[in-house]
Amino acid sequence: MPGILYLCATPIGNLEDITLRVLRTLREVDIIAAEDTRNTIKLLNHFNIKTPMTSYHEYNKYDKARYLVNKLIQGSNIALVTDAGTPGISDPGEEIVQEAYRAGIQVTSLPGACACITALTLSGLPTRRFAFEAFLPHDKKERKIIINSLKEETRTIIIYEAPHHLKNTLNELYTVLSDRGITICRELTKLHETVHLHTISSAIEYYTQNQPKGEYVLVIEGCTIQELETRQQNKWACMDISSHMDIYLSKGMAKKEAMKQVASDRGISRREVYNSLLKQ
Repeated sequence: MPGILYLCATPIGNLEDITLRVLRTLREVDIIAAEDTRNTIKLLNHFNIKTPMTSYHEYNKYDKARYLVNKLIQGSNIALVTDAGTPGISDPGEEIVQEAYRAGIQVTSLPGACACITALTLSGLPTRRFAFEAFLPHDKKERKIIINSLKEETRTIIIYEAPHHLKNTLNELYTVLSDRGITICRELTKLHETVHLHTISSAIEYYTQNQPKGEYVLVIEGCTIQELETRQQNKWACMDISSHMDIYLSKGMAKKEAMKQVASDRGISRREVYNSLLKQ
């Protein structure tokens, strides 16, 4: 019988935030695949777990995923752990999960700590809908595209950031998003955990005077529906009605339907659209 791949959530700081089920699984599996064995050995030693480990990380994820899936096919049970938190969230775990499914291997997730959810619940911002961006790309072009896409994001936004990039990221966010609410969570569940409610501008001022230390989660207020509607109306106001009509006509929309959509976009009546087109 093939083995099972267990995705085991480990603590993001406080070692007590590990479940009894994860501890039992780590003891019972044949292999633990760890993002960094040097970090995971500290966890295993703390709980006196002697299961053999192997490394599985960003730089070997393709070859090692195939190797581990072969082990699963041969009957080994494997636990996947990341440095902290839930495997598959902002780490290479998704690759081995995909390989396992392609090979018909059973995959199960053992829930537990996750920094993005912990920060969201602490943020004081709306939690019903959120957009998780993890770490922003390092590539400048891709990074700019992602940040610009957040300008009209109405959901609460969650971003991970390292201390040496924090001030630059805050400045980039301010340039694109303007000033809005942001909750900055630092060293979650650890001894020096802090949660600061700011605006982006006040956060920039604070970290200009205080050197960032530790790992950060940024939880950012989304664009309000009212702001989004105003922004879209302003965009259409800068375009003449004929050009606005051409957008929908070029997509194959009937003239009557295009007039209806233009009127809706601009918050005016179809008669006003019609009269304007006659003048042009």
